[in-house]
Amino acid sequence: MSPSPLNILVLCTGNSCRSVLGEALINHLGVDRFHAFSAGSHPVGKINENALATLARHGLPTEGYVSQSWDDFADEQIDIMISVCDSAAGEACPVYLGKTVRGHWGLPDPAHVKGSAEEVEAAFEATYAALENRIHKLLALPVESLSKSELSEALNKIGVEEKGVS
Repeated sequence: MSPSPLNILVLCTGNSCRSVLGEALINHLGVDRFHAFSAGSHPVGKINENALATLARHGLPTEGYVSQSWDDFADEQIDIMISVCDSAAGEACPVYLGKTVRGHWGLPDPAHVKGSAEEVEAAFEATYAALENRIHKLLALPVESLSKSELSEALNKIGVEEKGVS
């Protein structure tokens, strides 16, 4: 019998783009090993249409996502929390409370990109690609055998290594 999947909460401020893309990718790529959710400290209440279009372009499900508060997970067992907000852009990164392993993978918010449809699409594609790359690195980790501090360090290292990509 295989062990239960680890629960991962992908956390951002608005929970409409980056965290939703992360949730979708983790559930797709990490099936049977991880189960992802997403939430925000100040959820906007709806999923960004460009995020859904990005998922559709990559053949991932576009249904079932909800822009929700991290408060909704207060009673859930979350094993790993990954924040994807961009503190480099002055965005306040929420800090999830609880005894969970934390990692930070800061990414610019593609929802703030202004310009042509092609420029907006390119921003969402860049975010998707950065998350996909980071999640592949997560999947390569021996997560189940690392201590909490080792896992947190490894998660943060993934986020820092990819700074040039995002």
